[in-house]
Amino acid sequence: MSSEVSTGNGRKTRGRDDRRQAILDGAFTLFARHGYAQTCVQEVAQEAGVAKPTVYNHLHDKESLYREAVESAADRMGARCVAIVEQLRELAADGDPRAGLEVASRELLQVCHGEEARAVRQLASAEAGRFPGLAASVRERTTLRIRSALADRLARLALAGHLRPCDPELATEHLLALLTGPLEYRPDADPDVIADAAVEVFLRAYGAGAGRHSGSTS
Repeated sequence: MSSEVSTGNGRKTRGRDDRRQAILDGAFTLFARHGYAQTCVQEVAQEAGVAKPTVYNHLHDKESLYREAVESAADRMGARCVAIVEQLRELAADGDPRAGLEVASRELLQVCHGEEARAVRQLASAEAGRFPGLAASVRERTTLRIRSALADRLARLALAGHLRPCDPELATEHLLALLTGPLEYRPDADPDVIADAAVEVFLRAYGAGAGRHSGSTS
């Protein structure tokens, strides 16, 4: 449902929710560009296209503005990743999960190592002394949320026989480590190559036939 409100003359003005989101988005852009200390509320108001008092009507002070702007961006990032993971539902009728896992892995890396995600992580840690709980809040809204959604999908793939029986939480940790680890050491590496290699290694460990002969000897 739109939060736009008619002015009676054919034009529509932004509703309260839209104005608040515009403020948070504008604040995030400026904080990411200039940092906390170098950003003022007046600049945020101009970026959002609202009056300075409107900013204070929605967010009580600069500290609240910073915290909620970062958390809003983290929520957006987490929601995008969960939507990507949910695409794995379509693998239920497909006997080979490789293609779906490759697509999902590529898209996850695009989000998690994109410009916005890097800014979220940087802002969450840059002011740790002023906002001691912010990094944990961002982690809950992104990493933990993504891990939970992916563990659920991997558990269902295992139940459908597309993966071997496994601990889905552990399998999720392994897949995410395979995806994110290489970019920590090689930030300029091609994310698609990283994603495809991660899925290859993951399926060697967790594919439906993996471990079938683990007890045999040569």
